[in-house]
This record gives sequence, C-alpha cells and structure tokens, in this order.
Amino acid sequence: MGARILIVDDAAFMRMMIKDILSKNGYQIVGEAENGKVALEKYKELHPDLTTMDITMPEMDGITAVKEIRKADSKANIIMCSAMGQQAMVIDAIQAGAKDFIVKPFQPDRVLEAVRKALS
Repeated sequence: MGARILIVDDAAFMRMMIKDILSKNGYQIVGEAENGKVALEKYKELHPDLTTMDITMPEMDGITAVKEIRKADSKANIIMCSAMGQQAMVIDAIQAGAKDFIVKPFQPDRVLEAVRKALS
C-alpha cells in the first residue's frame, strides 16, 4: 500500500482532483480537511506520511497550518498547493516548513513528482 496522505483544500473539487491523481497511482488517502484548523486536528489524529495543503483557506490559512503541524511533528511532510501568482506566499510556505509546492490547476505528473520528492 502506498503512502498515507491527508488532503487539505477549502474547495471540494480541488480535493477530489488531487485525490483522483494520487489514488490512481497507489497512494492511500486517509483524510480530507477543508481548512487549516480541521487539517491540524486530522493530522494529529491520522499521522499521515504526507499532507497536501492549500494556502488560501478560511479559519486558518495553509501557512499557519504548516507552522502548527510542524510544531506538533517536526518531521511532517507537507506540500503546498497554490494558484498562479502567489510566489510570495509560496516562499513563506517553504520557510514555514513545506517541502515543495504545486500550482493549480494540477498537472498529474507534477503532483506525483512533488509527492515522490517529499517522501524520499
């Protein structure tokens, strides 16, 4: 069985797209969250091998969520997802502890490459 992954995005459609790409390639989706606050709770509960994290979300944004998850688990593997033109936020995310980032709309090859890189 592939790595266990938590998918975090406030858009159900985006979660579905990423879930589709990953599950077709042998990864196990252990949970989904629609904001950073729920992501933090699910992370502590599920201990996934990898988390995909949207940057812009209600209640708690992705960068804050990365910092909180990394406080709870310094070895957390997190990949940020961002829309085009959020370069400054991507830099913040990497500084917060994200391993990589993927840009929406998702390109399956790029998603898989980022996941493999973060897990290696």
